Amino acid sequence: MLKSFLLFTAVVLLVTAAASAPARPPQESGQGAASKKVNPEQLAKAKRVYNMDCALCHGATGDGKTDIAKDMQLTLDDWTDPKALATQSDEALINVIRKGKGKMPPEDTGRATNDEVRGLVVYIRKLASNQPAPATAQPVATPAPGATPAPAETPAPATSPATPPPATSPSK
Repeated sequence: MLKSFLLFTAVVLLVTAAASAPARPPQESGQGAASKKVNPEQLAKAKRVYNMDCALCHGATGDGKTDIAKDMQLTLDDWTDPKALATQSDEALINVIRKGKGKMPPEDTGRATNDEVRGLVVYIRKLASNQPAPATAQPVATPAPGATPAPAETPAPATSPATPPPATSPSK
């Protein structure tokens, strides 16, 4: 009888403890998981980690054009091009950093916290946003079929400020 009472009490305590424990928020996934606000200090740390661990192969600017990449016959994404990262979710990038991919080795266990890796993903995404936007050519208007083209405009000559004509002396 005492054993069953103790067993019942233990089960009640476990259930009560489990019910009162705070719920853990669900893991974020998808494109915006790492894009949470990252303060400047975290971003500076991510840049140091990138320069120490990633730049050797991916390049200081993230273009993937390094001697080691060439020697290892690697074709790395150009992270300075926004299109290169547009199709990759933050979770996919975190997964590659943690587990490696192809010839990229996995991260050493315990080397970086989850927040540090998320900061690294934000930094990598900023490599593309720090690039100047490419110049876009203005489309040339084509006349409608059967329409007569407008005469080409010639720029007006530059004019200088009005100067009075030179003074002439009367002849004697």
